[in-house]
Amino acid sequence: MEQENVIITGKDLEHFEMFLKNRENAEATIGKYMRDIRTFLRFAGEKAVITKEKLLAYKDWLILRYTVNSVNSMLVALNQFLSYLELGRLKLKRLKVQRTDIRYINRELNKEEFQKLVRTARKAGKEQLAMMMETMCATGIRVSELKFFRRENIKKGVIRVWNKGKCRIVILPKLLRQKLYLYMKKRGIRRGIIFCTRTGKEKNRSNIWKEMKQIAKKAGVSPDKVFPHNLRHLFARTFYRETKNLLNLADLLGHSNLEVTRLYASQGLSEWKRNVERVNLLEKTT
Repeated sequence: MEQENVIITGKDLEHFEMFLKNRENAEATIGKYMRDIRTFLRFAGEKAVITKEKLLAYKDWLILRYTVNSVNSMLVALNQFLSYLELGRLKLKRLKVQRTDIRYINRELNKEEFQKLVRTARKAGKEQLAMMMETMCATGIRVSELKFFRRENIKKGVIRVWNKGKCRIVILPKLLRQKLYLYMKKRGIRRGIIFCTRTGKEKNRSNIWKEMKQIAKKAGVSPDKVFPHNLRHLFARTFYRETKNLLNLADLLGHSNLEVTRLYASQGLSEWKRNVERVNLLEKTT
């Protein structure tokens, strides 16, 4: 396919979506990729010829309208699509992110603010929200991974989580296990998913996000700092400050390719457990 004859059709989008499903990408990832690609197609125009020049113009258009992180995530989706179409030569470079970006620093959630959110949620009768926030912050899991927390897994203190086609181990600190047992007892949860709707379905991430924003206002914490992924950031920062172990942290967050069987066959799991206990972000309940 010559560069000057590249035209993307609706069929290309349908086939790409099916490709992502067959590759077992998460539903949320597929949805985001498709939205981002449609944004590009709206910019390019219907049946427009796709050239490197047009792609670069789109990148400039994104820069004027979105944050650096948003631009990069949208370029990732577009590059994946171009690779699928065997147009890797047209892929765009992502923007470089300065690590000391002041906007990110101002959005960092600290331990005191996190605990204030949890206390406020409980006072407002949002026990499930409080417990979900504590679970995310004490383990570093993604909000989409709450569905793997089941009654039958808590006793082990170790949970297998599947994300992005990979399986990893999530360690439950002792205090979190105690809190989860108390929570399950109060709500009469004898089996299945711990965090679910009244009908037994897993919680919707967008609803969790909205609930956290509402609690942030009641707690007097800036809503800009309060979103599920920031609890993962707080765990990561605290873990590294306490342990200085980047390799350990990468494994816990799912940023490595180590197989689950290796964890059980080595002494690494014991070290993980000791280090996770040192994070100590939860408050003891009386």
